[in-house]
Amino acid sequence: MSKEITSRQEDYAQWYNDLVIRGGLADYSAVRGCMVIKPYGFALWEQMRDTLDRMFKDTGHENAYFPLFIPKSFLSREAAHVEGFAKECAVVTHYRLKNDPDGNGIIVDPEARLEEELIVRPTSETIIWNTYKTWIQSYRDLPLLINQWANVVRWEMRTRLFLRTTEFLWQEGHTAHAEAGEAIEEARLMLNVYADFVENYMALPVIKGVKTASERFAGAIDTYCIEALMQDGKALQAGTSHFLGQNFAKAFDVKFSDRQNKLDYVWATSWGVSTRLVGALVMAHGDDEGLILPPKIAPVQVVIVPIYKGEEKKEVLDTRCREITASLKAAGIRVKYDHSDNNRPGWKFAEYEKRGVPLRIAIGLRDLENKTVELARRDTRQKKSIPEEGLTEHILSLLTEIQSSMYQKALSFRDAHITRADHWEEFEKLLDEKGGFISAHWDGTAETEEVIKEKLKATIRCIPLNNPPEEGKCIYSGKPSRERVLFARAY
Repeated sequence: MSKEITSRQEDYAQWYNDLVIRGGLADYSAVRGCMVIKPYGFALWEQMRDTLDRMFKDTGHENAYFPLFIPKSFLSREAAHVEGFAKECAVVTHYRLKNDPDGNGIIVDPEARLEEELIVRPTSETIIWNTYKTWIQSYRDLPLLINQWANVVRWEMRTRLFLRTTEFLWQEGHTAHAEAGEAIEEARLMLNVYADFVENYMALPVIKGVKTASERFAGAIDTYCIEALMQDGKALQAGTSHFLGQNFAKAFDVKFSDRQNKLDYVWATSWGVSTRLVGALVMAHGDDEGLILPPKIAPVQVVIVPIYKGEEKKEVLDTRCREITASLKAAGIRVKYDHSDNNRPGWKFAEYEKRGVPLRIAIGLRDLENKTVELARRDTRQKKSIPEEGLTEHILSLLTEIQSSMYQKALSFRDAHITRADHWEEFEKLLDEKGGFISAHWDGTAETEEVIKEKLKATIRCIPLNNPPEEGKCIYSGKPSRERVLFARAY
């Protein structure tokens, strides 16, 4: 195990931070609660962002951009929404600085106070729906399917790189529809897009469900979610999609004329995922040597490291490595040829392991003579020598195998950590000793939900979609229950 990385068993939180820092994903910044996303981390986010962007456009959505600042009065128009975000808002009160007349640097000019304070967006529903009022007049303008890639600010007291930061990057979709059923269908469609991405690109199985009333997005009628499980047995909400009903349309007076020329309020959805997915990727797949990235979204899928001593046949080796690099690139593989003289091959091997590069090719003088290469998988750390002939096809096949293997490993772990509980003592013990998702009955009341949260720090992660009916008794109150829900401790 690398001395630079704390083991998961010793300190899981520190292990996570070590992987993010040593893997070159992010760094701490001078601004409390905010992070610097380093080039490698941003390249990973770009792979995720670009893939999702294609998926959004394939389902008919278009990108737009709305202001960073939101007038304070906008937030007060939807009561549940402002209550949900009031404690997290950063507020701009002045628009100018000036030199301190006492010579103590720069101060805020007291005469430059804004007539109305501006909120740095925690989410964009209010500014977007105020805009939609001018865009939507008739049923011919619907559905309106808009997505935005942006940054948001939610003031956090306890932060952790990628998982919870004051400023983070995300996308937020905001759609308007003529009918409630169409909006609900949209919310579920985007939930499925998220699940498809997380499972098939991030190699991370998820459970699709709906949130309880206490856990819904502020201002939503229903919140759909995908929940994933991390290696420490804690759940992580990987994406949400909200059916907003007509709440925001009524708050901002967004009406349309239907086919019978009757005025009605539009029906709305919003949905989003963020750079939190990078944190999920780290925790779900990493090991004590560093990151392990799924090939489909790894910034570098294959790294080539030449091995030689002195200048003997260096030029011939370099030529062969460049030929292999060109062949892999032509096949659409993201490949890096590391021919730098700054570090020894052993150091490079360890470095690319920490960065989670799925495949490493090492070529030495003996390999050159034998027309072979050494392949090393990051996920299993298996090494083998294979012929150069057919190398590109072999690597393409191996990358597919690695992607599938990572998903199956995560799926087996997740499924082994979904446990039924029928008694309170059993429920407590499972949370403390095994973790994961606990399938248990709940009486449907917010009071019981809050008591369990206070006593055990466990929340209802979701009510699974297509949940089978089952008569039972609530795990805490003993009152009748008609279905099981999934509890877990979570990030």
